[in-house]
Amino acid sequence: MNWGIAAKPKIPAYFPREKENRKVREFKRREEEILETALVLFRSHGEDKVTVEMIADNVGIGKGTIYKHFKSKSDIYICLLISYEHQLAGLLATKDFSDPESIWRSYFEFRMNDPEQALLFDRLEDRLVKGEEYEGEIAEVHQIRNQNMQVLASLVEKRIASGKLEQVPAYYHLSASWALVHGALALHNSGFFKEFIQDREAFFEFLMQIGMRMGNRGQSGFSDTTKAPDGSVDNELTVVD
Repeated sequence: MNWGIAAKPKIPAYFPREKENRKVREFKRREEEILETALVLFRSHGEDKVTVEMIADNVGIGKGTIYKHFKSKSDIYICLLISYEHQLAGLLATKDFSDPESIWRSYFEFRMNDPEQALLFDRLEDRLVKGEEYEGEIAEVHQIRNQNMQVLASLVEKRIASGKLEQVPAYYHLSASWALVHGALALHNSGFFKEFIQDREAFFEFLMQIGMRMGNRGQSGFSDTTKAPDGSVDNELTVVD
């Protein structure tokens, strides 16, 4: 045995991968920081007035570092939109479907508790839809949204089957809820109604309560529905005298 020569330490094979994983985690953390900072700036200054340089300065990094993550400000828009839809998906995934009222309230709270953010995302989507560069990404946003709507539709169908909601197609209820939310957002954005509605917090709570009761059985005067041969609900409804 050669006691005079120290054996070279054997470096575990996983070290390079660990180092790589740290870099990936750091890259993702920085990306999240950029998105969070951009969202704050878009809300406080308006997306048109915010530059990539402003975002970089507020994160505390160079402008060039932003472009390692996003090729343009529109890339940031699309990532924020996708994240927003994933947030709703995550919310729905954690809810107990044995308590549908709680799920419905959570949906309205998600959409209405932060109207400034909801309005921002509506503007960003409209901006991106008008161009053709982000058709694939917008399709991804719509796919996630459609999955969320399918979850809500299954909830609505269960409530229809239990006799709590009007027997109309589930998309009637979902579209009515969507219309209520967007109407509320339009009021929030209206200069006139900002002055007209004296207690906006109480008013939005009132709207949320309406949203939760909207479509309840017996409200609209519709009773039963007829069904097409394929089992789908027919649009011709029987009206209660």
